[in-house]
Amino acid sequence: MAAEVLAAGGVAVDLYDAMPSVGRKFLLAGKGGLNLTHGEPLDAFVQRYGSRRRELEPMLHRFGPGALREWAHGLGVSTFVGSSGRVFPTDLKAAPLLRAWLHRLRAAGVVFHMRHRWMGWGAADAQTSTHALRFATAQGERCVQADAVVLALGGGSWARLGSDGAWLPLLAQRGVEVAALRPSNCGFDVVRTGVDGAALPGWSEHFRARHAGDPLKTVALSLRATDGREFARTGEFVITEGGVEGSLVYALSALARDTIAAAGHALVHIDLLPGRSADTVRAEVARPRGSRSLSTHLKSRLGLDGVKAALLHELLPREVIADAPRLAAAIKALPLTLRAPRPLDEAISSAGGVRFEAMNDALMLTALPGVFCAGEMLDWEAPTGGYLLTACFASGGVAARGVLAHFSSRFG
Repeated sequence: MAAEVLAAGGVAVDLYDAMPSVGRKFLLAGKGGLNLTHGEPLDAFVQRYGSRRRELEPMLHRFGPGALREWAHGLGVSTFVGSSGRVFPTDLKAAPLLRAWLHRLRAAGVVFHMRHRWMGWGAADAQTSTHALRFATAQGERCVQADAVVLALGGGSWARLGSDGAWLPLLAQRGVEVAALRPSNCGFDVVRTGVDGAALPGWSEHFRARHAGDPLKTVALSLRATDGREFARTGEFVITEGGVEGSLVYALSALARDTIAAAGHALVHIDLLPGRSADTVRAEVARPRGSRSLSTHLKSRLGLDGVKAALLHELLPREVIADAPRLAAAIKALPLTLRAPRPLDEAISSAGGVRFEAMNDALMLTALPGVFCAGEMLDWEAPTGGYLLTACFASGGVAARGVLAHFSSRFG
């Protein structure tokens, strides 16, 4: 996006990429249908960026969901709003959009240099008006002089697609304020209580073997953090080999991650039947069941079976299972302890990176005039749903316009 805005501004643009082909993470996003943005009103949209709303809101007002859809239409890709409010290309594919985009960029004069991994700056750039950039290539090291630089190096998730976070120390060494990269929109490992009361990592072998990969549909998750922040939402998530992941877990991941960092764990509660009131659940659990087993009773009276019923047995002591009032309460608020987020490389996105305090409003680094940053390498995070891509696009445009203004001040 930065290259497109710069080329339209009459600037000669060279784009360097460490990978053999362009847009690999973009194409990966397309495997799920390429959720470009979200159709909710902009006032609600900007709230998804949490503590960085103030910095991102001006960018999103300039290039938000509506502008992004128009941009895609300009590339010949129509879009639609799904039932969840998420916006997708009509064909649900990333490749056609990327091909059309690259064709337009090349036609505008953008030159692509693949298999060029950025290694930092040359030794002499501090004495010149240009920036000496070092690249590792198949033919050896290459040094390139640039009048201005836009870094869009990604975060730290999915390193095999190019975003490995290796740039972080390169900027820190130049006095740029950076925050450590952390997983965002990620799964978590869990802790369960053994029969002796000891905390045990992961699921029991019995539960894992039968239910890893099973989804819990139409449940609610809640979390109250140590700092008073709260999360409560209905949706679905998935049991993994050692914990949980999926859309509902991703939505609470930032708060859960920060809570674990502060307290060593995060206690969430699962409402297994959010469509049933607590009074209804209590009455049905307490109803005489005669000769029927408890599992049969819960299934017939509440529709509670499969992985949901198994989760009760996995997480509750036998004495709670046998006590109707306590069992009913647990069905509406089943405690689950999250002990650690999954590794950064498994996360959908990352938090941390270049702090906004290290840049001006045009995203130029105050420690390195003429060097701009954009995209996921900035210190912000957002939930899935189109918010990540939209802000990346928007920040690319801001950085490019910053370059144009920088040139105007330098060259008139």
